[in-house]
Amino acid sequence: MSVGIAMLVHTALDRAEQVVRHWSAAGCPVVIHVDAAVGRQTYAKFVKALSDVPTVRFCARHKCDWGTWGLVAAAQSASELILREFPEVRHVYLSSGSCVPLRPVNELIDYLAARPRTDFIESATTADVPWTVGGLSEERFTLRFPFSWKKQRKLFDSYVELQRFIGFRRRIPPGIVPHMGSQWWCLTRQTLSAILDDPERETYDAYFKKVWIPDESYFQTLARLYSTSIESRSLTLSKFDFQGKPHIFYDDHLQLLRRSDCFVARKFWPHATKLYNAFLSETGETVKMAEPNPAKIDRIFAKAVERRTRGRPGLFMQSRFPNDGWENGVTSGRYSVFQGFTDVFEDFEPWLAKASGTQVHGRLFHPVHAEFADGQRVINGALSDSAASRDYNPIAFLASLIWNTRGERQCFQLGPEDEEAPLWFLAKDPNAQISVVTGAWAVPLFKSNSNFTDLRQEAARLQKLESDQLDALRSPYTKARIRIWTMAEFIEAPMEPLQSVIDEMGQHSLRRLSEAPKMADLTGFGQFLQNLKNQGMHPYLMGDFPVSQAGPNQKKPPRKPYLVQ
Repeated sequence: MSVGIAMLVHTALDRAEQVVRHWSAAGCPVVIHVDAAVGRQTYAKFVKALSDVPTVRFCARHKCDWGTWGLVAAAQSASELILREFPEVRHVYLSSGSCVPLRPVNELIDYLAARPRTDFIESATTADVPWTVGGLSEERFTLRFPFSWKKQRKLFDSYVELQRFIGFRRRIPPGIVPHMGSQWWCLTRQTLSAILDDPERETYDAYFKKVWIPDESYFQTLARLYSTSIESRSLTLSKFDFQGKPHIFYDDHLQLLRRSDCFVARKFWPHATKLYNAFLSETGETVKMAEPNPAKIDRIFAKAVERRTRGRPGLFMQSRFPNDGWENGVTSGRYSVFQGFTDVFEDFEPWLAKASGTQVHGRLFHPVHAEFADGQRVINGALSDSAASRDYNPIAFLASLIWNTRGERQCFQLGPEDEEAPLWFLAKDPNAQISVVTGAWAVPLFKSNSNFTDLRQEAARLQKLESDQLDALRSPYTKARIRIWTMAEFIEAPMEPLQSVIDEMGQHSLRRLSEAPKMADLTGFGQFLQNLKNQGMHPYLMGDFPVSQAGPNQKKPPRKPYLVQ
């Protein structure tokens, strides 16, 4: 008999009983510590259930709150009893009631017998560990922590801030260098007895009682004083998420756990019947003697952490949705936004769909309703054209549209009066391609048959709205690909900007446009703008638009040449 098990139990006592019997059946004595928070009747029933196992002992009980000294005291009590009651034990393996052997216990016994003087305990200085979560690394050894972080959070935080403010710093006992590591260790009798019988133990205990999470530093630090051979790793597979919380293993992790070649794993879900049946029925017949290699499954855990923290681009999930900036890309694919093009050109949307091969919508954020392509009322993902449902969360509406139509580029129109459009969202989205012809909103006003006073007021309103939009698009925080032309410079040579927009969309191989959409009749538009100026409204967003244009019988000035291939 060479391996003794010190087991810390606080819940799921029925499962703990199964694990104890498994250890004992392989010849390992087990000393159990049951959390003092467990009721007396429950504790007595547990003791009675294991009374038929001769190599099981129960040690003195301590109250074990997370991050407090009670966990160290529990490990001390269990270790002292196992060393006293079972002199043939060479290694003591600390485990919990939720730890389950993944390989036949005989393999662990043989593995440790081949390394009689090796201590397996993760032990590194604070400067060398990347896993500390909560903002306390060195300070956990230099401040005092008399309050529970879980149960007395305000007192805990306030007391830490007070100590920082007054410059308080505890003196580390001479002769030791604080180390940290996993709570779950396997120590030789020589090292463990030296720690427990140390003449300075009272000093060390008094110091570590006020250290934060001492179960991850007490044995890890003191083992450095006495061990002749330390393997700075744990033989227990335990994985933690980005918040420092342990991963829980469920039934569907069975094959994953088998691949790890680890001797023991925690933390098993109490209702993972398939896992308990699979691993607690293992026999010692097949001996692999493989070196424990948790790195085999580290890649899978790293992917799980990345999926949880970053997710897939454009897909919001519950854990990240309320946190601005936690999304891994606000949309799942590239899309194009056009403003002013439908005013300058007739039938621009059908032309764009033909030229680019994309799905082209109207104004998705029209005040009346969303104008889906081909007049659809409901589109992929059961997105309705209802303005009320869209405006409840415009960002989610757009992100859902892009996600549910991924694989096909989406294009839609925007107008200055589309005030519900999430313009800052669009501006900061790297997937957005935004093309704007400023001042084009004046063309429908020019063609309308309204009183000029009303036209002037509406023009002033639309110009103010578009000006605010342009401020957002020209912000230094903008990440979208944005092209802005004044109406005057755009209509002077429209093929060039149209070609650049189509090329950027990249739906087809690069080729020159063979035809352009039909431009709206702008005869008299310059005079219309001048009339607005004469009435006190300055339409500056259109650019330097000439007052008089060539009539139907006048010679037009030559246009800028462009190449058609």
